[in-house]
Amino acid sequence: MGTRARREHPDIDESMWTAIDAVIADNRGKPGSIITVLRESQEIAGYLPVELINYISMHMNLPVSEVFGVASFYSLFSMKPKGRHTVRMCLGTACYVKGVKEAMARITNTYQVEEGETSEDRRFSLEGVRCLGACGLAPVMVIGGDTYGDISADKIIDILDKYE
Repeated sequence: MGTRARREHPDIDESMWTAIDAVIADNRGKPGSIITVLRESQEIAGYLPVELINYISMHMNLPVSEVFGVASFYSLFSMKPKGRHTVRMCLGTACYVKGVKEAMARITNTYQVEEGETSEDRRFSLEGVRCLGACGLAPVMVIGGDTYGDISADKIIDILDKYE
């Protein structure tokens, strides 16, 4: 996978490749630096597509299986594109009992995004989480740094419409 092939990825432009090259150059040969390279490359590209993992592997002189193994093991890495806004819905007991599933279904039906996926327009990534630590506000949703309590299927679309 040479320079020409790397420039053909639709989600990674030339300035991103240049920044990724700098990250690799700064870390090449440093023991244990693969996590740093993957993290910084993901910050640049937004996620770690297979082509980028192969590129990192080649330029770090590491087996693809090792780089892929690290990228797939740690939850902070994503090999799928993420949305501009990550919607985290609490699926804990208090939120579940108070109707979070109905609110989540409304998101799925309105924005065509399933739990664990990203909408086609990459506006939203939808995640179900076990607890957000705000049971008194159940059901709870977090978008970026914004926390919303007492959400319902009727309110949820008005909230999400604020996020472009």
